[in-house]
Amino acid sequence: MKIIRVTDLDAPDLRVYAHLNENQLRHYYEPLPEGIFIAESPNVVARALDAGYEPISLLLEEKYVETEAKPLIERIRDYERGRTRAGSEPGGNARDRNVEQQGTEPRERQPVQAESQSIPIYVSTLDILSRITGYHLTRGILGAFRRKAPRSVEEVLRDCHRIAVLENVENPTNVGAIFRSAAALGMDAVLITPECADPLQRRAIRVSVGTVFQVPWTYIGTELTPAHARALGVPASECEFGKAKGGDREHPGFGWPDRGMEELHRLGFATAAMALRDDTIAIDNLKLREINKLAVVLGNEGDGLTEHTIAACDYTIKIPMSHGVDSLNVAAASAVAFWELGRKAR
Repeated sequence: MKIIRVTDLDAPDLRVYAHLNENQLRHYYEPLPEGIFIAESPNVVARALDAGYEPISLLLEEKYVETEAKPLIERIRDYERGRTRAGSEPGGNARDRNVEQQGTEPRERQPVQAESQSIPIYVSTLDILSRITGYHLTRGILGAFRRKAPRSVEEVLRDCHRIAVLENVENPTNVGAIFRSAAALGMDAVLITPECADPLQRRAIRVSVGTVFQVPWTYIGTELTPAHARALGVPASECEFGKAKGGDREHPGFGWPDRGMEELHRLGFATAAMALRDDTIAIDNLKLREINKLAVVLGNEGDGLTEHTIAACDYTIKIPMSHGVDSLNVAAASAVAFWELGRKAR
């Protein structure tokens, strides 16, 4: 670990913080599936570390080196020591060993810093940090982290009983707020469709206050199981990281909601669509609490759930409204739904 003072917003060392957009961060290491994300504030950075995300660097206001950031710097130092010990073991780096076990050659990536080097702690002025984020940071600490490889739906939902499914929720602020409600109000996991905003987008992380690191999540509607591959005639060479190249655009009947709903039902989940319809059951219906595994499905901010998705769900639920209000924002609706439906009968 080394502390480096930077005084120029255009310094190459600040590139990941100041000059790469969300899409560039997400694809930083291609063709590997992991990209980069940026976490803001001491609590959020700490939660990313708690969740086992690999730190790349920290950027913080200089005055916090011996105060607010000190515990984080100590954790980075401990992480480095652990990585050094792991790297000195027979077989070398764990990431390379995993690649070798899969029988493939390691693929090059753009290095943020070499794995053998220490993790840099960049310090700067509040002015530079505020120009990077676009607003005043009350406790100026940022962290760059490597994303984790994708997980399967089955892996994420193991031992889960209450989950949320987000269909095409486009606003990262809403996604972050939904994750925060999911963490607070009894949801064991969150699944998102491919058109949703990225939960590791900077604004989503900030709004969630780091709970995107605490709630297990993955994408649904992109996975290709071996049985589906055979049924669709998709050769193994067309699959990568458990997904089919082109998704349902190339293979009709593949994706969300068809295959995604099929997967949820196969794993024992009943599905409940949140929709503004008359043919619904009450959200406080005790029958819903009796369900062992329940997936609460929420839709797009403007259009809600698609008719196809509603038809595929086992139940349709509407939140009662007063004073002529016809709907709630999806983030607010999620909090109400999670509070009521997250309480499984015992």
